[in-house]
Amino acid sequence: MLTRYQIVDGRLLETEDDSAPIYIFANPHEAEKKRLMSEFLIEEYDINSALDPNEPAHIEFDEETYHVLILNAPKRYSSHDNFLFRISSFGVFMCKGKIIILCSDNLLTFEGRLFTKIRSLQHFYLKVIYRNILHFEQHLQVIQKIADELEGHINRSMENKQLLNMFNLEKSLVYYLQAVSSNGRIIEKIRTNAAKLRLSEQDMDFLDDVINENSQCSQQAHIFSEVFTNLMDAWASIINNNLNVFIKKLTLATLCIMVPTLILSVFSVNVPLPFDETHGFWPFWIITALAVLSSAFVFALWRWKKW
Repeated sequence: MLTRYQIVDGRLLETEDDSAPIYIFANPHEAEKKRLMSEFLIEEYDINSALDPNEPAHIEFDEETYHVLILNAPKRYSSHDNFLFRISSFGVFMCKGKIIILCSDNLLTFEGRLFTKIRSLQHFYLKVIYRNILHFEQHLQVIQKIADELEGHINRSMENKQLLNMFNLEKSLVYYLQAVSSNGRIIEKIRTNAAKLRLSEQDMDFLDDVINENSQCSQQAHIFSEVFTNLMDAWASIINNNLNVFIKKLTLATLCIMVPTLILSVFSVNVPLPFDETHGFWPFWIITALAVLSSAFVFALWRWKKW
């Protein structure tokens, strides 16, 4: 799907005019891909790279044709993902005085205060990168809230389902940390090649803010990842400890049953039933008392030793 924007008084306005400086292709079909190759001379390899969710972030400069920037972005979360937040990618092309953005779905939104007071296409270019960083930070906040809820469920009952969900969140943070770090290296490369993108002094100041924001996002993802790792290790230790305590209690309960069973087994062969009128009832009651006392002795020893 193609959406065109033009910059009017520092704001983005959607238009149908082909002369618009900003083109957004969301999940482009084959006809749109052919148009990109024929009209804007974008190579098929770069188009596929922009739409490939596993494509690593990179940037390439070509003064004769176009500049291409591929960034990693958080993918839209679906209930079928089972608390696993995945990574996607999108491409930003600068060619023929236009900015063309390719993405597999509607990853980017151009609303809110961020996309106001746009000075130039280069400024918009940097704002797209900044918006992607904010998107990561929003997902990190969502992951933190989900983790707090799951932690409450796990503290009440350690079910395998809740632990697996936490494991998926931990794995998501690893993906996010790698993506943010990769994007950070590319943003640093943009600063090094600012002249090729014709960035003004104001754009350079804004680029510094973008670099700082990405650094904070990377640090936040790193902290979350370490906390999740420590939590998973702690829960694994708690589960092992609970299992050991349960086995110990089960062993002691077995002893409470085995000792009276042993007494009954030894005497039951040689003692007549209590209904035998010749010997009376006293052998039965003596053996029963011994069995009960032995079980009580094991239980008292258990409590005394605090096993």
